[in-house]
Amino acid sequence: MVDSLMFHFLREAEPRNYQKMKVDLRKKVSSLQNEFRTEFGVGIRVYNGAKFADDVALNKIAKKSTGGAIDFGGRTLVKTVEKAFMDNFGIKVQVETKDGKLANDDVTLASLKK
Repeated sequence: MVDSLMFHFLREAEPRNYQKMKVDLRKKVSSLQNEFRTEFGVGIRVYNGAKFADDVALNKIAKKSTGGAIDFGGRTLVKTVEKAFMDNFGIKVQVETKDGKLANDDVTLASLKK
């Protein structure tokens, strides 16, 4: 079921004390964006096709669901995050830099906070 799929984002500030951000497809786009910014210090753009997604539940724009969970930490590359959303949900996302520009695909989430 699409609604029950969870993503776990791990922040690697304390290697032994990972903090998780759970995102399921019942969350609204704005909730995902706010929580992502809180955890990683940068924004994430969410699209519905070629346009920015309205502030609806993610399950309204998901094109597919493979089930399961994926963990992201500070060492995760931007392209890995973006690919996971596409592969698991069919949702295009793009991670931003601190100044709101599109992040380079080959940098880590932690490096974007600096």
